[in-house]
Amino acid sequence: MTNSMNPKVDEFLSKATKWKEEYETLRNIVLDCELTEEFKWMHPCYTFEKKNIVLIHGFKEYCALLFHKGALLKDTHGILIQQTENVQGARQIRFTNLQEIVATESILKAYIHEAIEVEKAGLEVDFKKTEFIIPEELQNKFDEIPALKTAFEALTPGRQRAYILHFSQPKQSKTRESRVEKCMQNILNGKGLKD
Repeated sequence: MTNSMNPKVDEFLSKATKWKEEYETLRNIVLDCELTEEFKWMHPCYTFEKKNIVLIHGFKEYCALLFHKGALLKDTHGILIQQTENVQGARQIRFTNLQEIVATESILKAYIHEAIEVEKAGLEVDFKKTEFIIPEELQNKFDEIPALKTAFEALTPGRQRAYILHFSQPKQSKTRESRVEKCMQNILNGKGLKD
């Protein structure tokens, strides 16, 4: 099956000022692996039977292939990077120039094929429940409004932690309570403290 190039990715590449050649090379490598090219989260994203396999993205210092379930790959070459300690499933392979990509093409394809096998096998990342001490004022609101608890638990661990720190800081319960009140709508909207 041939893989059609997604016009949104064409547009993304045409606007790229940094990493343009790198992106194009990564795109060709990934498309060789018979994935479907989509555009999600403002980036080229490649899927297998609607499951996200790998995403191409760039930062100031590097561009990267992000494997959505990278934590499940064997990483025989030891090249997968966990972006921050809170990232549980995803792993990146980072590049700072075109030569690095060209030199590792066969390895990249092997990793992509392994990532497809992980999906075919239906493997899931076992997300660690990050332990937080929920302030009493927030717990009371959870009991009152179950939807708030559901929305809070759907937030990323980092966002949950930020809220909990924010709510726990004041010495007085009344102040803590008013902080919870102020943030409730944001939480219900799936937003973080700083969003």
